[in-house]
Amino acid sequence: MEMQIILVLLVLLGAIVLFVTERFRVDIVAVIIMLSLAWLGLITPLQAFSGFASNAVISIIAVMILGYGIDRTGIMNRLARYIAEMAGSNEKRLLGTVSGVVGIISAFMQNIGSAALFLPAMLRISRRTGIPSSRLLMPMGFAAILGGCLSMVGSSPLIILNDLMRQGDLEPFGLFSVTPIGFALLGMGILYFLLFGSRVLPRGGEERKRGGYQAHLMESWELPSSIHLCRIPEASPIAGKEREELSLRRQFRLYLVAIVEAGDILYAPWRHTTLAAGQVLALFGADEDVQSFVRYYDLEPVTDDEILEQLGVEEAGFTEIVVRPRAPAAGKTFRDLAFRKNYGVEPVVLLGKGGEERDDFSDQVLSPGDIILIYGPWKRIRAISQDPSFMLFTSVEGETLRKSKAPIAVLCFLGGILLTLSGVQISLGLLSGAIAMVLTGVITIDEAYRAIDWRTIFLLAGLIPLGLAMESSGAAAFLADTLLAFLVGGHPLLIMTGIAVLTTFFTLFMSNVAATVILVPLVLIIGPAAGIDPRGLALLVGVCASNSFVLPTHQVNAFLMSPGGYQNSDYLKAGGIMTALFILVAVASIYLLFPAAP
Repeated sequence: MEMQIILVLLVLLGAIVLFVTERFRVDIVAVIIMLSLAWLGLITPLQAFSGFASNAVISIIAVMILGYGIDRTGIMNRLARYIAEMAGSNEKRLLGTVSGVVGIISAFMQNIGSAALFLPAMLRISRRTGIPSSRLLMPMGFAAILGGCLSMVGSSPLIILNDLMRQGDLEPFGLFSVTPIGFALLGMGILYFLLFGSRVLPRGGEERKRGGYQAHLMESWELPSSIHLCRIPEASPIAGKEREELSLRRQFRLYLVAIVEAGDILYAPWRHTTLAAGQVLALFGADEDVQSFVRYYDLEPVTDDEILEQLGVEEAGFTEIVVRPRAPAAGKTFRDLAFRKNYGVEPVVLLGKGGEERDDFSDQVLSPGDIILIYGPWKRIRAISQDPSFMLFTSVEGETLRKSKAPIAVLCFLGGILLTLSGVQISLGLLSGAIAMVLTGVITIDEAYRAIDWRTIFLLAGLIPLGLAMESSGAAAFLADTLLAFLVGGHPLLIMTGIAVLTTFFTLFMSNVAATVILVPLVLIIGPAAGIDPRGLALLVGVCASNSFVLPTHQVNAFLMSPGGYQNSDYLKAGGIMTALFILVAVASIYLLFPAAP
């Protein structure tokens, strides 16, 4: 065995150990692998860094930008609402519905594109239903990968497979030749999570991450976690009263953050705002305090997801502001400033020299350095950052939705997808759609940069050189020849299983296209010698090149790792079983569709 092959196999072994033990973060592991290959002379420095310009990495960058642009127009709000209405809040029903839709879409769209399309909707469904995103995103991502096996244009290995068949003077496959296998795999994947999802999926440890800085603020200030809605009926004694008459904070420990009337939301209503029958009050406080207030004034509790969505983090939220030194507001009270009326936000807590104030502090004199926790729409909070009296102490988390740009965003997204379906390289087509979003004003270039998850980019870019080294050093061919030589003469099922396992192993650490290119010529030779239809073995390789669930090295898994808060161990647990089931179903399907010679 040549020294280069030995060194590549040692690096591969080290990569597996680091991924399994989680000693370092996955992106750090990928960079270590990339640098090790270069220092050992297994690849050139240019090849070591070539992953950053690879088709896969550029495609991921473009998909992140496209997904962000679609999300910022509010389209996914409506999609999430529709899915939630159709599937309800039942976790299994949501999993089955979304996985089926995403899987079918992936038959004609690159699986990373279908995952990106549904990611924002799934995160909103998670917030709305309280189901942790970790229990929704992995099944959706796996369905996107499985759905790529529903047609011969659903994944890159299957697309290139027909070219390899022609080179071997064999008849190419038709568009839907793989569909029966794809449906069996997709059905298996959905059934797997419906039956065993509660056991193999993480139980929500990522919720703190997903909540972002809003969750941190609410935790650090010891605030309630939800907003409650109640309607004022005709007979309620509250009708006709001004806000100031209610003693909301002193008597009920509640905050009136908004009034909704005829579809319009009035944030932080002024103290002289008159309440009227038919209005919906948005109250922030503990459940028992809200119930006491509702009983006291004969109000009607309301459940309205659309209103709550508008009051949620996409449109409004909490932040901290600080009174500047020599501020014009210093020495004045909130009442003097008509704070709610002029700034359009609700002051929730005041932390000043006298300590922390949570009751009515309207007459509290402000001093430089005082910190005020406020709630309101992001556009009003941004306006406060320009005021000479205040500066933002914490970041503004939300973004104002650009609903008027929704049609343009859809055109840009679909345009990028259609370009790839027309034969244009996926990175070129998707990045063209992403840049079109910037040029048409759907998002700014700064937002495009912020949309990119660099951990995912370094993970993929760092692993691509490992595939190059395995191919160029001959390590991949050595492994393939060794295993396949061992299998020749065995039962057809044993041979098929060995090929499926080898393809699966290769696709974890190198491009699935490269794995297909290496293995298909070999199985075309082995097939006739073993009495197995070579077309069936070639199709088995093309299908199993998508069997990448046990590590976050597939584009879709890497893309969803950060939003879902997943660890390597999560993929090992859920993906390990999925990998074995995939091999079982794929081998059985090929065996039935391409029976071996007697």
